[in-house]
Amino acid sequence: MLTYRQLDDNSAALARVLYDAGLRRGDVVALLSDNAAEVFEVYWATQRSGLYITAVNHHLTAQEAAYIVRDSRARALVVSAALGELAAEVAARVENHGPRLAFGGNVPGFDRYETVLAEAGPRLREEPSGALMLYSSGTTGFPKGVKPPLPNRRVDEPGDPIVAMARDVYGITDTDIYLSPAPVYHAAPLRWCGMVQAIGGTVVLAKRFDAEATLRHIERYGVTVAQLVPTMFVRLLKLGDTLRAGSDLSSLRVLIHAAAPCPVEVKRAMIEWLGPILYEYYGSTEAHGLTFIDSEQWLSHPGSVGRSVLGTLHICDDDGRELPAGAVGTVYFERDHLPFEYHNDPDKTAAARHPEHRFWTTVGDLGYLDPDGFLYLTDRKSFVIISGGVNIYPQEVENALTLHPAVLDVAVIGVPHSEMGEEVRALVQLAPGVGRSDAVAKELIDYVRERIAHYKAPRSIKFVDALPRTPTGKLVKSKLRQQVTVPS
Repeated sequence: MLTYRQLDDNSAALARVLYDAGLRRGDVVALLSDNAAEVFEVYWATQRSGLYITAVNHHLTAQEAAYIVRDSRARALVVSAALGELAAEVAARVENHGPRLAFGGNVPGFDRYETVLAEAGPRLREEPSGALMLYSSGTTGFPKGVKPPLPNRRVDEPGDPIVAMARDVYGITDTDIYLSPAPVYHAAPLRWCGMVQAIGGTVVLAKRFDAEATLRHIERYGVTVAQLVPTMFVRLLKLGDTLRAGSDLSSLRVLIHAAAPCPVEVKRAMIEWLGPILYEYYGSTEAHGLTFIDSEQWLSHPGSVGRSVLGTLHICDDDGRELPAGAVGTVYFERDHLPFEYHNDPDKTAAARHPEHRFWTTVGDLGYLDPDGFLYLTDRKSFVIISGGVNIYPQEVENALTLHPAVLDVAVIGVPHSEMGEEVRALVQLAPGVGRSDAVAKELIDYVRERIAHYKAPRSIKFVDALPRTPTGKLVKSKLRQQVTVPS
């Protein structure tokens, strides 16, 4: 347990330690940690001293993690002793340019975090706001750092749009109890936990997501606000009616989701179970735009991720021409300033901007607007399957299969076809107790054909032991495509 007094004292002490080590506004602190309370001490130390924090995915190899530390040009590295072996390997691959601190135990080559903080000097007088510099998940390639401009304000001054949205849109106050079961090295968990702390609420940080444990956490701590992702919804729904009905979730008033597309049937089932407390937002670390939709709006516009609440939406064709309502194209957010750059990658930064409007940015998502201005996402541009000259969006096929009782997880990709160019293949992780067979494969294909157009249905099913997903539920399709050559 970490109190606000401890959070304030320890983050202020670390800010002083970093300053005395020579770090100045705009420098980077790399963090390699599991879901531990000290994460927020590091977070607030950077946010109150004008520094960037780069949280590193601890599921990466030492080589991949060291790449991020080097590429970010981090001037300090803070690690959890729970990841000591990985931390030591990363440190061995990175030149020592500044403090190396380990909390929770000893790590070779690192100073004891607790000892260094205890010996820190007085608090800094100036506390300029810092920012997050996080790396893309690498679902379609090597991760790149997303570097927004630093805010031009003190840490205690108002002006953070995320904090304002939390208060105004979700009604979050200092009495709320927020559950976060996702890894804090991702943008949303780290940013939202920090936002709740900025407001004065309580954060319940789970070590990892477990469906049954999530129900227990809500009941035990009286959780009022939680943020999950659609794959977590599926796991919760598949717990069974008896277990779900036996859990007291009456304290929960807001359930937020984002990060990955949510199948319509899944979201409808969640609303039927918990009531109209689901709130969805869509945005990206890069574009810094945002859409929002509540349960009532969603029931009137099923499948939508909402209307823009930050930045103006534009849907454009491949040549950058704006498209009318109903037409699928690349999703751009328009802001009044350049919201980010890819660190050390000007070409990728340029590719994310509209060819004519430099303040319009995209991450490559495809979608369309309805006449009321509600956005519907169809897929990532790089994931689209082109079969016989027709575009097929894997997300639509995945959504159709998600709640089939035999399916634990599913991904859809295009595989080469001599006549059609590509054909649709579904990679399926079967539910426990379901055997692999041609009959099951046929049942799944028929199930899709009953729900969407026949030409979109998989031509083949490949059964797999597991699918590569990030902890926030995103499919790592670059890895899936490596399986294409494996015989089905």
